[in-house]
Amino acid sequence: MNLPYYEIARFCLVGLSGMVIDFSVTYLLREKAKWNQYVANSIGFLLSATNNFIWNKFWTFHNTSQDYIRQYGLFMLISLGGLLISNGVLWFCHKKLRIPFYTSKAIAIGVVVIWNYLLNKFIAFK
Repeated sequence: MNLPYYEIARFCLVGLSGMVIDFSVTYLLREKAKWNQYVANSIGFLLSATNNFIWNKFWTFHNTSQDYIRQYGLFMLISLGGLLISNGVLWFCHKKLRIPFYTSKAIAIGVVVIWNYLLNKFIAFK
């Protein structure tokens, strides 16, 4: 499988912007608004996924399809799978392994990056 390095670098930069959104929203909802940490994590993740859809469609994958609704739907299904993986890793690391919450969240993000890149490249933006 031949993956262009610039595409992976762009995907990671977009992911970094999404991570800032994700962590910021999660922090504000969990720490300031005192919401449940898994609800806060889910909202942060979904807002960052919307940001990532826009940037990945136009900048990372240079996708010109006009079928925005279908692509956004596929992207969000992939992101939902990533959210389930993220919450599972977060729960396992934080509750079972006793790793601090935000360190566990960073581990979950690392796992989900691989899932998101491959499925978006070959399904949502092919």
